[in-house]
Amino acid sequence: MSDETRLVQLEELAAHQAKVIDELSDQLAEQWKVVEQTRAKLDRLTERFLTLEESTREAAPVTRPPHY
Repeated sequence: MSDETRLVQLEELAAHQAKVIDELSDQLAEQWKVVEQTRAKLDRLTERFLTLEESTREAAPVTRPPHY
């Protein structure tokens, strides 16, 4: 294998790896957006759940059963 052939192969490999790194970077950025959206949705649902839980506690009076 000549030095020129080897150099061309190395350049092709470097170009391919650069493309793969760019694609992975794009995918990572997209996944980060999804994670942030999911986190925001979870925060909203948690707040809603806590609000419902508080309102339920207040609405349930403590009474004695009728058989007492």
